[in-house]
Amino acid sequence: MFDLERWQEIFETLRKNKLRTFLTGLSVASGIFILVALLGISKGIENGVKSEFEQDATNKISVWTGVTTKGYKGLNPGRYIQMKNSTFEAIENQYDDYFEYRSKDYMIWGGTVSYNNETGDYRIRGTLPDNQFIENADIGSGRFINESDLEESKKVAVIGNKMKVDLFKGEDPINKNIQIFGMNFKVVGVFYDPGGDREESQVYIPVSTAQKIFNAGENIRNMSFTVKMAKNFDEAVAVSNAIAQGMEQKIKEIHTVSPDDTSAVRVNNTLEQAEEIYSLIAIIQAVFWFIGIFTLVAGIVGVGNIMLIIVKERTKEIGIRKALGALPSSIVSMVLQEAVFVTMFAGLFGLIFGLATLEIFGPYIEEMTDFIRYPQVDFNTALTSVFLLVLAGGIAGFIPAYRAARIKPIIALRDE
Repeated sequence: MFDLERWQEIFETLRKNKLRTFLTGLSVASGIFILVALLGISKGIENGVKSEFEQDATNKISVWTGVTTKGYKGLNPGRYIQMKNSTFEAIENQYDDYFEYRSKDYMIWGGTVSYNNETGDYRIRGTLPDNQFIENADIGSGRFINESDLEESKKVAVIGNKMKVDLFKGEDPINKNIQIFGMNFKVVGVFYDPGGDREESQVYIPVSTAQKIFNAGENIRNMSFTVKMAKNFDEAVAVSNAIAQGMEQKIKEIHTVSPDDTSAVRVNNTLEQAEEIYSLIAIIQAVFWFIGIFTLVAGIVGVGNIMLIIVKERTKEIGIRKALGALPSSIVSMVLQEAVFVTMFAGLFGLIFGLATLEIFGPYIEEMTDFIRYPQVDFNTALTSVFLLVLAGGIAGFIPAYRAARIKPIIALRDE
């Protein structure tokens, strides 16, 4: 039941000790504010990293080649390792049961693409149908490359949204012809990519078509695969690492490359990178929690100290209360209510101020760096933190409350 007189008494007590109360409340409020701010930033870092990984599949293994730096089995260094369709097939056959999606590419980095009077330079990428899922390409209209396109080496194209904006100026590109190096290709789809304009400034065509029109024969530039995810993340990472190492070894055997040549064949495993980065995020979050909680503890200690001072200053009053028949429980309740009030009020103020700060300055932080996105705090987590803070404040106030309850009336009345 709400006791107006009791709360007026609490306000009066705190008013008399307004400087100490203010400093203690400021310490508690700053503690919860710092905790909320740090949790918001750590969440923003997590969101930023996840958004970077969303540009491609997280469980992706990519393979590309370079030039040998070591002689091997009578072959001189300086050879460019050219992967072929047969290289892709050998890897596919060996690890087929572990793969979810697979693709091989033949790319031209700067290709002239035109439509009517509009022309631009874009990446031309011959690929397989599975590449849509490996690259997380979202089809906005039309379709992606299919098996029929590959088998018949059709001159069809799936363009990025950036190309659509540049070349078609608002016109629907589906079933329209674009010219790639002067050759007509029918647009069958438009895709969007989390990577933005850079990834959308390219056009996909069937890899079989690319190999023919660019006289590539059986050559391919790179390969990419996604590994089926295990239920356990650590197990998935271990399997992915084993496959990546096996792929590198297999390709080196096929192309007669020294096992310790690190430049000729390169295999990138995004799942391993994800594990490392998420582990780092977990460490950052733990450090932020530690700093925030340590700051809160300092505020809670302040609450305990101010309650000790208040009890000492009110010793005679407490003695009078006990002489008039006040129970020890009522004395404990009186002191605890004051401690809880300070922590609750200051905690809620710090929480609201922290959430407001993230809301106001979050967009500016996002503009400054790509590694922090949507800095925010789960409201339930923040509210739980305040609840625990109030509980801790009550516990901090219990010691002076207990001491107050044990004061003997005759001793208290003699206090000066």
